Amino acid sequence: MTELQNANPLVYQVQTSRFEDESDDESKCDEIGRDIISSREVFEHIRHINDPEHPLSLEQLNVVSMSALSVDDEDNRVAVEFTPTIPHCSMATLIGLSIRVKLLRCLPRRFKVSVAVAAGTHQSEHAINKQLQDKERVAAALENKYLLGVVNKCLEQKDN
Repeated sequence: MTELQNANPLVYQVQTSRFEDESDDESKCDEIGRDIISSREVFEHIRHINDPEHPLSLEQLNVVSMSALSVDDEDNRVAVEFTPTIPHCSMATLIGLSIRVKLLRCLPRRFKVSVAVAAGTHQSEHAINKQLQDKERVAAALENKYLLGVVNKCLEQKDN
């Protein structure tokens, strides 16, 4: 077993569901009948992604948060910034890839998804962000069966 880079990460309290305070249960549609995608919905998709190093979710580690994502439903864009738990995290690219894959699998195909390390939170943020925005690199990474297996493990839902 390899040594953990961040053996004792801070763990944050999370809610059971981010939709608890949502008073309107009806799904909202735009004028042409498409489901409107909200920041809340996007966050619900990514908050349960498992950290590759710890048996905790990205939300529990405060790697992802509602305030660090934006959705422009009209322009079909979703942008997520994530914050690694330590500035030299070797798992940052894998975390970003997991977020990107989850959103590509969950969101309608009309959306352009952008995933990036938040500015000033990682010593290699420029290189990681360049990798995560390169469609060919992402596609090549997902052709690697081992890497795809690790991403899928991060995306497995745990029983809570």
